[in-house]
Amino acid sequence: MKPFENIKVLDLTRVLAGPFSTMILQEMGAEIIKIEVPEVGDDARQFGPFKNGKSAYFTSINRGKKSISLNLKSEKGKEILKELIMKADLIVENFRPGTMEKLGLGYETIKKLNPRIVYAACSGFGHTGPESEKASYDILAQAAGIMSITGWPGNPPTRVGMSIADIGSGLYLTIGIMSALYQQKVTGLGLKVDVSILDSQIGILENAIVRTQVENKAPEPIGNRHPTITPFQAYKANDKWFVIAVGNDSLWKLFCKVIGKDDMGTNPKFSTNKTRTENIIELNQILDSVFITKNSDEWLKLIDDAKIPCGPINSIDKLLVNEQANFRNMFVEVDDEKIGKIKVVGNPVKLSTLEEVNFRNPAPEIGENNYDILKQLLGYDSDYVDNLKKEGVL
Repeated sequence: MKPFENIKVLDLTRVLAGPFSTMILQEMGAEIIKIEVPEVGDDARQFGPFKNGKSAYFTSINRGKKSISLNLKSEKGKEILKELIMKADLIVENFRPGTMEKLGLGYETIKKLNPRIVYAACSGFGHTGPESEKASYDILAQAAGIMSITGWPGNPPTRVGMSIADIGSGLYLTIGIMSALYQQKVTGLGLKVDVSILDSQIGILENAIVRTQVENKAPEPIGNRHPTITPFQAYKANDKWFVIAVGNDSLWKLFCKVIGKDDMGTNPKFSTNKTRTENIIELNQILDSVFITKNSDEWLKLIDDAKIPCGPINSIDKLLVNEQANFRNMFVEVDDEKIGKIKVVGNPVKLSTLEEVNFRNPAPEIGENNYDILKQLLGYDSDYVDNLKKEGVL
């Protein structure tokens, strides 16, 4: 049995942050009923890459979910959602704050309909504060801090190469939801989860916040190295780049022996992590001159054999065939009628009771499950559903 096998989720989210969270819940067994605007659907359906006219991006985040189309601007659409709310354990939305209240479906209304429901909201700036109603996307949250410390000195501010703000908020939202579902089970009552993309981005800034205060200046981009651990970065061999992570002084002394520089292990300039970081320019000049003497495979074998963390820098095509990742079932297959067979990311969370399978069900078409859900959950007959479709409610 999957952990959330009996959890029914109404998913009003779109694009990435919210759908990423409900994707995780689906992996854990929850039934995700994705509620979409009729004919238009989730904005992400229009995001590439496309194959045979269907978004592979949308498929990767929404695989295994169900979809009903519902016009929430119509009174009948709102009434249907209210009926569904009374059957659900969880409702998730990532509208701009105030949108659900304008629809007459804010948390205060919803909890009266179903006192045990968990209401989870993910928005750009959260449901409180002077900027709460501002619109946002991933790049705005990245611009709030992380872009200022990403990239190389002297270069323009750099966006992280994936939507880290949306993904981070999706993860925090999932943590909040899981906590709320546990409390729901204990108390029998629901609660509201309020997660902002900005807050989540601040939450993963790691040591930048304390460094700013301790060093009395804002951190700046420093390329691919770690700001306070040395050597912990990419280096160039005579053929290509690779990474090493010498995380403590014991590893440093061993590392010096491996590369034939035993004297550096006791040199006061480099003998502690603090002094190595302070003297990183001089240290890197020495290491660069050493690493250029062999190819990356040779260095990686020597360093890895000594149990010092290191690795190649993979392109994504190489990652797709990585032996360890595939052994861990991190790439699973979706067989979609339009797209065909495509690999998507598997579940990183391994549970001893969660069976590993190498496939996932495809993402739904807009309103694909209208009949099944409305008949099974609300008892509507086919003729009534047909009429709702004609009236523009579905």
